[in-house]
Amino acid sequence: MGNVPTLPKESVVLERVSWATYEHLLSDYREASAPRFAFDRERLEIISPSSEHEEYKQTLTLLVELLAERLGLDIRILGSTTFKRSQLERGFEADACFYVQSAESMHGKTPIDPAVDPAPDLVIEVEDTTPALNKLPIYAAFHVPEVWRYDGDRIIVLLLSGAEYVESRKSTAFPTIPTDELSRLARQSVTMKRRQWLSQLRNLLETV
Repeated sequence: MGNVPTLPKESVVLERVSWATYEHLLSDYREASAPRFAFDRERLEIISPSSEHEEYKQTLTLLVELLAERLGLDIRILGSTTFKRSQLERGFEADACFYVQSAESMHGKTPIDPAVDPAPDLVIEVEDTTPALNKLPIYAAFHVPEVWRYDGDRIIVLLLSGAEYVESRKSTAFPTIPTDELSRLARQSVTMKRRQWLSQLRNLLETV
């Protein structure tokens, strides 16, 4: 398998890609943080995250972690773990994903086997540019119950209803904090110094 070229933009989609080729790419880049891949029945997206994208990802991961700590929840943070199932001909590597409601049942289980273990309870997608591939059908096929989309301005909470996602003003994983507050905190992370932002975040969580 040849090297994947450096991408001139954040993501590109290739058509008519076999499952075997997808698995070869995952194997070749198993130890690399980039590029990342999403696969949807012969459509392959190759993602090369920007520094801004990764900063948003780390901020939202920290936001989830501190919120869980405040609420006394044990969660598992899986980052961009690869979830793939050949019978679905689909696979994804989210920007960040978490076991929240399922954390207790998944406690101590290693390695996680995406073929038999449940999908994450929460997936975060940073969309600071227009995504080349709509990943929602992939997440729905894996029965991911909740997806957060962040576009650099607001967090959109999507909950799985049947086979589709619907926008919600309340997170199932963290129902005590309004979505508008989550969005405000995410925006402030860009304009504030890190220590100041963390102080603001902790002050809000004291009221949750």
